[in-house]
Amino acid sequence: MRRAAISMNAESFPMRLREYIADGHVYDSSSSPNATVYYSDIGRGYFLKKSSLGALRREAAMTTYFHGLGMAASVLYYGIDGVSDWMVTPRVPGADCTSPQYMADPDRLVETLAERLRRLHMSAHACCPESDRMIGYLAHAAENHRLGRYDRQYFTKDYGDVSLEEIYRIVERQGPDLHTDVLLHGDYCLPNIILKDWIFSGFVDLDCAGVGDRHVDVFWALWTLRFNLHTDRYRDRFLDAYGRDLIDEDMLRVIAAIEVFG
Repeated sequence: MRRAAISMNAESFPMRLREYIADGHVYDSSSSPNATVYYSDIGRGYFLKKSSLGALRREAAMTTYFHGLGMAASVLYYGIDGVSDWMVTPRVPGADCTSPQYMADPDRLVETLAERLRRLHMSAHACCPESDRMIGYLAHAAENHRLGRYDRQYFTKDYGDVSLEEIYRIVERQGPDLHTDVLLHGDYCLPNIILKDWIFSGFVDLDCAGVGDRHVDVFWALWTLRFNLHTDRYRDRFLDAYGRDLIDEDMLRVIAAIEVFG
């Protein structure tokens, strides 16, 4: 997890958040241009996330929901300061899966990743705030296609040099076939899974979570293994550990096409 020490005092934050800063050290722990994340080392540690107005509402709701299932930190505060959203969560004990302890044993890491995902997808999801995540998922892809926002490599790396319009035809033709039957993380990547001595401790960054199609999480699991381990050699091992009987390779192709416009 990235942490860069910065010079900020409690008065730099909205009044409601200053108790989480106090006299501790503050670090920039941001990993996305869409949000600023501060880490405060007082007590057991807190994360203070800032984004544009309304941008953290869904993440706060889904983090609260996952916390109720024992799979995420609690949301200590969610609110606005007039121009920005703020969310505060305590640090989840442990370290994310990109930490040297876990990266040094990729075979065990792959098995852990697959087992944890299978357990997530077996979780009950009654009263989930995002009961049909696929509606927004497809709508977002359609809007980005309209605006000309895309990254073809999510598809072409595995499925060859196909034109943008051919890729979008896959989205239009097969996107409606996506199921809404399991609880998703939505961005199931190594930095978003926290372990403590190889024992699952919690998920973070749940803004894409909700009830949807398991192939979304499987796609991102395979993507993160390739990206973080710099090889495709663990793909089959992950699929075997998760359960090949549950995977439709053609639906992974559909997810890849959608993610071009993600």
